[in-house]
Amino acid sequence: MNIKFYIALAKGIIAGYIPAGLYRLVSKGTGGTISARYSYSIWLRHLVMAYKNNLPTQPDTIAELGPGDSLGIGLAALISGVNKYYAFDVIKYADNQRNIKIFDDLIVLFRKREKIPDETEFPEIKPYLESYEFPTHILSDDHLNLMLKNDRIKSIKNALLNTGKTHSDKIQISYFVPWHNSNIIKEASVDMIYSQAVLEHVEYLEYIYETLYRWLKPGGFMSHQIDFKSHGLASEWNGHWTYSDFAWKIMRGKRSYLLNREPHSKHIELIHKAGFEIICDIQYKNKSRIQKKYLKSKFKYLSDDDLTTTGAFIQAVKKR
Repeated sequence: MNIKFYIALAKGIIAGYIPAGLYRLVSKGTGGTISARYSYSIWLRHLVMAYKNNLPTQPDTIAELGPGDSLGIGLAALISGVNKYYAFDVIKYADNQRNIKIFDDLIVLFRKREKIPDETEFPEIKPYLESYEFPTHILSDDHLNLMLKNDRIKSIKNALLNTGKTHSDKIQISYFVPWHNSNIIKEASVDMIYSQAVLEHVEYLEYIYETLYRWLKPGGFMSHQIDFKSHGLASEWNGHWTYSDFAWKIMRGKRSYLLNREPHSKHIELIHKAGFEIICDIQYKNKSRIQKKYLKSKFKYLSDDDLTTTGAFIQAVKKR
């Protein structure tokens, strides 16, 4: 076994024995949406890809799975025209002080029509785009000037400061941590659901895709960037498929959100099973240096395609 295996094993044991609240304090967060430029880049990439795939680009109501360290991506969506934003996570990392700082920085980026930060600044962010110019073909000056009016900006900030509370403004932000019930929002009430490097962490994946289908309006769509790599838990990027179920259980500890280890083909299978029509499936590839004989029993079925797919950007629609 490699050193990364033993480190992950130790973390799993620690996570299995210390109280969840204490583990939350000593953990370092998700390492994700801690900057406005990152959040801006993610939201606009999903929007640009939606336009490219002839999907709606002015959703009224959106939902995000796993916002992580801030609600930044959702705030970027609100600034660009969204009115209702639901965020779902398993641990509360986002805090209002950080959210407000990111929100203020996002306003500046949108007012400047700043270019979308590309792989030079954020080499790990996907999907890649053909152009990183500000998408004026989606967010016109007339539209954005209307969205950036002072009264609307104040309404968004008010909703942010009163997350989850009922108020008279049209803008609504709801942050659910943790959440365990699909009835938490109404069926067929959401236009767009998205996530960024989250669905590889979800424990009950089939249930999640079924829930997303239920939440979406007919004609609504979901947009996900999924990372199939080992997240540093193995010496090879796909080495997590060589660990036994017993070893993996210890490594996870109480961190059910660590990784679900499901490959690309499993996601595609479950998306179809839930009733979605897949519009876009961009796979990102890398060589596999693992021999199939070292795969554990539950992963013996993995195809060469799965073994070389490090990530995928998937957009799928709920048929009308």
